[in-house]
Amino acid sequence: MPLYKTITPDSQTIVKIWKITESYEELLSPLKLKPETLNRVSKMKSGIHQCGFLSVRHLLAQFGYSDQDLFYDENGKPHLVNDKEISITHSFNYSAIIISENKVGIDIEKQRPIITKIASKFVDYEFEYLKKDHNDYVKELTVIWCVKESLYKLFATKGLSFKKHIMVIPFTLEEKSTVCWIDHDKTIQRYMSHFFEFDGFTCAYVLQ
Repeated sequence: MPLYKTITPDSQTIVKIWKITESYEELLSPLKLKPETLNRVSKMKSGIHQCGFLSVRHLLAQFGYSDQDLFYDENGKPHLVNDKEISITHSFNYSAIIISENKVGIDIEKQRPIITKIASKFVDYEFEYLKKDHNDYVKELTVIWCVKESLYKLFATKGLSFKKHIMVIPFTLEEKSTVCWIDHDKTIQRYMSHFFEFDGFTCAYVLQ
C-alpha cells in the first residue's frame, strides 16, 4: 500500500501522505462507501480527482477511520465523528490528511511556473520580500499558496480572502516553517505553518 510518508508534528497531531499508484477500480474495490459518497465520486469527470478522492478514504483507514466516520458541514469543511480535527488535500498523484486534537489545515500543490501568472490574485504583502528574478520564485509562491490554502481550510469562513485577510511572514525554503496571520472581521489570529518539498510538490500544514 503506497503510504508515502507519516509525520508527527507534535503529540496531538499526525500527517499521512499517500502516493496514488492504483487505478480507480483498485482504489474503489476494497472500500465500503456511504451511498452519497459513492454518488459523489461517480459523478466526478476527472479520473485524477476520483483517485484522489478515493485515496483519502484509504488514508482514513490508516488512522482507523472509515468513510462512515467522515462528514462535511455547510461550508464544505470535513469533520470526524469523534470531534478530532481533520483537514484533507490531494493534488495529481498525492493526497494527504492531517488529524489533530487542535484546529489544523493542510495543502499539497505541484510546483508549476503557471503560478507566477496568478500570483497577484493571492499575494499582497508577501511581494515586499519576494524576488521575482530568484531561482526559487516558483517554489516560494507555491509555499505561500499552500500556507494560505491550509489556513483557509482551518478557518473555514465565507468571505475570507487569500490576498486581503491572510499574511505569510518572510521565510526561506531551508527553514521549512514560518508564521502566518489571519486578519478578518475583527479576528486577528497567529498560526504556525510548516512546509516541505518532495517529488516536485510542496506540502504545508498549519497548526493553531
